[in-house]
Amino acid sequence: MTLDETDFIGRGWTFPVRISGSGGIRLTTLSEELDASIGMVISTAPGERVMRPDFGCRIWDQLFEPVNTDTMAAMEQAVIEAIQMWEPRVTVSTVTAEPDPEIAERVNVSIEYVVRQTNDRRNLVYPFYVIPLEGEE
Repeated sequence: MTLDETDFIGRGWTFPVRISGSGGIRLTTLSEELDASIGMVISTAPGERVMRPDFGCRIWDQLFEPVNTDTMAAMEQAVIEAIQMWEPRVTVSTVTAEPDPEIAERVNVSIEYVVRQTNDRRNLVYPFYVIPLEGEE
């Protein structure tokens, strides 16, 4: 018996929960599961989950900070640490946070990772929205 990507990555419910064409709960498939899992880790602030208060990403500590190189470096480090902690199926290659050229309140966090079991290289972009203090533009 050989281990394939389905056995290693697994399947899970989509988030938000959706209904499939056959009327059952729609499940994520293969690598879509990893992207969804990473997105869930980043979109959860530590302390947000009652039974798992450590779960999440400290990127949310930067929510009210100005968009500058220090803030973006802190965002990158927070994402790296969170993925390393909460998603053992991948190895993070690089994380780059850059201000969006069109939307001042958005920072695009580009994540490149490798699926450990298959050595498949993947990437995703997580849009993180900051809340500028009044008077900042």
